[in-house]
Amino acid sequence: MCGICGWVDYSGDLRESQDTLAAMTGTMACRGPDDEGMWVSPHGAVGHRRLAIIDIEGGRQPMAAGRGDGTAAVLTYSGEVYNYQELREELVAGGHRFETRSDTEVVLRAYLEWGAGLASHLNGMYAFGIWDTGAEELLLVRDRMGIKPLYYYPTPAGVLFGSEPKAILANPAARAVVDAEGLRELMAFVKSPESAVYQGMYEVRPGGTVRITRDGVARDRYWRLEAREHTDDLDTTVRTVRELLDDIVRRQLISDVPLCTLLSGGLDSSAVTALAARALREQGDGGALRSFSVDFVGYTEHFSPDDMRDTPDAPYVHDLARHLAPLGVEHHDIVLDSGDLMSPQVRAAVLRARDMPIGIGDMDTSLYLLFEAIRRQSTVALSGESADEVFGGYRWFHDPAAVHAGTFPWLAGPGALRFTALEEVLHHDVLEKLDLPGYRARSYRQALDEVPRLPGETGLEARMREVSYLHLTRFVQILLDRKDRMSMANGLEVRVPFCDHRLVQYVFNAPWAMKTFDGHEKSLLRAAARDVLPDTILDRRKSPYPAIQDPGYEKALREEADLLLGDGSLATASLVDLTKVRALLDRPQDPSAHDDVRPALEGFLQFTMWLETTGVRVAL
Repeated sequence: MCGICGWVDYSGDLRESQDTLAAMTGTMACRGPDDEGMWVSPHGAVGHRRLAIIDIEGGRQPMAAGRGDGTAAVLTYSGEVYNYQELREELVAGGHRFETRSDTEVVLRAYLEWGAGLASHLNGMYAFGIWDTGAEELLLVRDRMGIKPLYYYPTPAGVLFGSEPKAILANPAARAVVDAEGLRELMAFVKSPESAVYQGMYEVRPGGTVRITRDGVARDRYWRLEAREHTDDLDTTVRTVRELLDDIVRRQLISDVPLCTLLSGGLDSSAVTALAARALREQGDGGALRSFSVDFVGYTEHFSPDDMRDTPDAPYVHDLARHLAPLGVEHHDIVLDSGDLMSPQVRAAVLRARDMPIGIGDMDTSLYLLFEAIRRQSTVALSGESADEVFGGYRWFHDPAAVHAGTFPWLAGPGALRFTALEEVLHHDVLEKLDLPGYRARSYRQALDEVPRLPGETGLEARMREVSYLHLTRFVQILLDRKDRMSMANGLEVRVPFCDHRLVQYVFNAPWAMKTFDGHEKSLLRAAARDVLPDTILDRRKSPYPAIQDPGYEKALREEADLLLGDGSLATASLVDLTKVRALLDRPQDPSAHDDVRPALEGFLQFTMWLETTGVRVAL
């Protein structure tokens, strides 16, 4: 995993702008702490910060390759291609000669062999840019599910690109401006494909490519979900899911650096940890598999159930750790408290990693601190992220009111996600201009128009295909981006087995009746992993990432917001109604209440910090 950036300018000579390219590359230092490189030509320039995972010595970037004596293409690449060994054999058979053991060189030589068609050959998580020196054109490619981020910013003379907005905004040709459409995207909690919040900036769509030539910018897609008839019976489906998971996890264990798993005690992360432990034992690796979980001081002892969580994680984490101890799993709890989460330095680092105030409060901060602690012992982690979207795990999948609400299910009903509820404190006229309900409604209709459908599919099966598609294209990318930013800010690579496109495509087409055949959520996954997990894990109801319940955390938020209200020159004053903030503070703090006070205060504080520390201009 790494940080990439680059610049195409057909009107000037980029060899005279190497300081600017160096500044762009420098913003990616956290993503790639091990090495730095740049490659510059008159009209194309690329930068790279490396986190060394495979072929530590040989995989330096940017990497150039050619035909004969000349350089034909230059690659700056972030991610992992899990089928690179098979592709290497295929390319060698076709006459290519390799100088390294890295997957980077496989991607580069795949471009020389197949051109833009290389993307359809890759299995993995990746974002990269290839400058074709002969054609003087740039190709940007992003993985199918959007695990790795990739942004671009067209200019009159070419384009800027980078792993994160900060790389692009380090170039004077880009402006850090957020308009009304950007604010809508920031607050809607719906991921609109290609939207990047900043005016004039875009994301490469998951499963998409962007080609930049002298004629302009051309977008294309090499992969999208397809509706196919599912002809396998239940036993065959369960067996196929297990076979896919075994293959996926085995591939994602390849690493030349220490590797671990993220463990919550839920079905998803427990299945990944158990399958990884078994695979390492079968490979005769000999080393222990480490697992890590996040916890809070006193969380288990004083746990209070809420709309989303029935139980604390720790007892289940420890059950699974004991169950897998004979396979050599070594578990570590990372225990945090309110003081850790309210650290000004940590919260600033989280915002800097995010580039924008779209986080989910303390759950971002604790994830950042978890990854910071893990990085001291491991460089790669396997995660259970995305299983809920693939297999239908969230509670609203099983709530008829949410399913049939006529909007994104995660925004409907009493369990609707709020997290940082910034809209609770904005001025009335700002809210009217943004019209967030209208924006969400337009986004919803656009998403439904994309859903692939089977002829004759009706009723609940047709609706659940829509619901699955919404989660796989408008929701999971929010969580993937969060995990990427918090991990890469600490130089930690997180792999996501449940995002393997083969698994996603297969389960997408399994009937909803089959996905819930045992009367519980994620029936197929539970059946596929039953032989490797204890009953306590198999019987546990879905519980999402934990949020701290210590009243001291909200008390600290209130105190910080109260101090800000005394500042007569707040950068947010034209957007935030400070009387609404004061009204929130005047409400008595009730530790048993699950209301909007805490997420609204988190949103207000983060939004204020963003405007006051980044130089971003909001233009409504």
